[in-house]
Amino acid sequence: MTRPVLLFALVTGLFVLTGITQSWSVALTILNMGVVSAIMALGVNMQWGYAGLFNIGVMGFAALGGLAVVLTATAPVDGAMAAGGWRILGALAVGIAALIAAVQAWRRMRRGRGLVVTVIVIAGFLLFRHIFDAGVAGVEAINPTVQGNLGGLGLPVWMAWPVGGLLAAIAAWGIGKTALGLRSDYLAIATLGIAEIVLAVLRNEEWLDRGVKNVIGLPRPVPYEVDLQQSAGFVSWAQEYGFDPVTASSIVVKLCYLGLFALVLAIVMLLAELALKSPWGRMMRAIRDNEVAAGAMGKNVKARHLQIFIIGSAVIGIAGAMMTTLDSQLTPASYQPLRYTFLVWVMVIVGGSGNNWGAMLGGFLIWWLWVMVEPIGQGVLSALTAPMADGWLKAHLQDGAAHMRLLTMGVILLLVLRFSPRGLIPER
Repeated sequence: MTRPVLLFALVTGLFVLTGITQSWSVALTILNMGVVSAIMALGVNMQWGYAGLFNIGVMGFAALGGLAVVLTATAPVDGAMAAGGWRILGALAVGIAALIAAVQAWRRMRRGRGLVVTVIVIAGFLLFRHIFDAGVAGVEAINPTVQGNLGGLGLPVWMAWPVGGLLAAIAAWGIGKTALGLRSDYLAIATLGIAEIVLAVLRNEEWLDRGVKNVIGLPRPVPYEVDLQQSAGFVSWAQEYGFDPVTASSIVVKLCYLGLFALVLAIVMLLAELALKSPWGRMMRAIRDNEVAAGAMGKNVKARHLQIFIIGSAVIGIAGAMMTTLDSQLTPASYQPLRYTFLVWVMVIVGGSGNNWGAMLGGFLIWWLWVMVEPIGQGVLSALTAPMADGWLKAHLQDGAAHMRLLTMGVILLLVLRFSPRGLIPER
């Protein structure tokens, strides 16, 4: 236990050092996102560390979690359902019914089923578009500069977190039913492609989430800083302890976020550890290590793969909803699959795949490095180039600070794979 304790103490020291040298507000901002990253890394670790499933569509599931915040916590747009919302829902029902009819026709018919299925699909698509397009036009015409979408249910924002997990789980079920039979490299390509489809829908379907116009001002589960600053009791408390009310309000809000996020992380971590150490967890690792032998022992390998794929994706969806809640806005264009999916995978690999504590450690450590490496690199390069004469070489070296993040991630990954290939906290 000495090594994990020392590593967590080291990471804690990094956040404390950030608070001392910069500000506690900055340290808490990084820490809150570090908690979200740790939850996301736990979801990927369940898929890869438990079952060996190579999912690189992480951002697609995180984006579905963000969408859940819009659909759950925002207020419904007045007149949207009457203008076209019911037509959209009806069109979606028609599309689902056409797919079910096509599947049933394919299963029950023996002769001419190809022609029948083709007719059902084409007719269903044409009817779907006829109903759907008119509904979308009506919804998007409602105050398009600030609305133009259906809105949500107006529920408390924390309720969007499990809804985000549910949306991601439903998507994972659909993906898993079609893609989990593929070999690991093909599975990776399939998950990346499907994640791009999800993100393309979020960026273009304005009736759903305003697309690239973004949804801003999402509800928060914690007080607003301005409300605290206008509270006589809070201002009196801050001044009594010698704090500036503006700074104190920012720190208190971030501590409230930290409390909520830490609670979710603790619950996910507890459940993940109980599952890993149960007979189910031992079965999953047996399937991961040797699918043929596990299948010979009567284990349904594909069903177990689907199960863990859904669970891991649900955890990623919860983290995605928390990330959108922390930002108070949904910006579909900010989801960069290759960039942030790569970062989450670095967290899992560096921390130690197959070990939940390692994945959590990687989430905190890698996110701190991701945020802090660029300013640290800027300072180091400025100090190194200070004695140099002005010229193209000095300017080139100083401009290189912007690339320190990716360079550092690559170097760390190479060092860990060379000297600790099973991660900082290896699987036991």
